[in-house]
Amino acid sequence: MKFLFDENISYRIVKKPKSSLPECVHVSQTRLKYASTDRNIWEYAKTREYTIITFDEDFRKLANLLSFPPKVILFKRKNCSTDLLVMLLQDRREEITAFHKSEIDGILEIS
Repeated sequence: MKFLFDENISYRIVKKPKSSLPECVHVSQTRLKYASTDRNIWEYAKTREYTIITFDEDFRKLANLLSFPPKVILFKRKNCSTDLLVMLLQDRREEITAFHKSEIDGILEIS
């Protein structure tokens, strides 16, 4: 599984989960610039087989419009610390793995 963290999540997150999420990158570490459109991020993730991790509901709209790939993990909690996000990703690892393998589901919400 490869994860692309959206710009609304701190870039520091990619340093934290290396042991449990080794293939992750933040938008700021790509050729995309901050304030890239959601569609640009979507296309980048699609062509490179990333799952997008975000707080941005606009990715739900894109998923409904364009289907998947890429898949989207949508955090519903607002004002979460980076450490809490990492903990949630680690705690929900089995669910995320099943979601990744699913041929039916394109969006996973985490509250």
